[in-house]
Amino acid sequence: MKPQINITELVCTRISHDLIGNIGAFANAVELMEDDDQEFLSEIKSTLKFSSTVLSSRLKFFRMVFGLSNSNLDSAELVGKTCVDYIKTLNPNYPIELHIKAQDNQQELNRALMLAVMTVADLIIKGGSIDIGLNQQQIVAKIKSSSPLAQSKIQAIKDITEDKLPDNLSQYAPVFCLREMGAHISLDTTDGLTMSIS
Repeated sequence: MKPQINITELVCTRISHDLIGNIGAFANAVELMEDDDQEFLSEIKSTLKFSSTVLSSRLKFFRMVFGLSNSNLDSAELVGKTCVDYIKTLNPNYPIELHIKAQDNQQELNRALMLAVMTVADLIIKGGSIDIGLNQQQIVAKIKSSSPLAQSKIQAIKDITEDKLPDNLSQYAPVFCLREMGAHISLDTTDGLTMSIS
């Protein structure tokens, strides 16, 4: 029997988790600025700039992928840019190179593509590359990294495809959203990792 999942709860928890750190950093920097301590001014400005960029990029991404359908999802160029900007926020010390191919006028497929980007990016620990795109009604993502991928997360995705519940459900909110959309997810670990969604 398929377990009952509250998708709204998972999505809200995941979004909150992905925003809270930078909101805290932004608030701390503002507090230091109010103290008017000139010694830390350049560090404060740097923190404010970085945190505001991260928050802006992530909010745009989350609005498109989890929000109401909107015309932005019809633009392959905008979907691609939003995903690239989101990926840049994940771990600047271990960057991920994203090559993405969305399609114009394919709102639901592009939404699924964005969910897939979020899902596979979570598997990369110390940088790497993602090649992902739409091929008719299928999404194929090839993930490569010189460091090992997060095997526990790969196993959790496999468990979800078999209707088993992993720990920390909110971390896998995009996977549950894909399943809710009726997507079938398969993983192949032959060469790096390939995820297919149909």
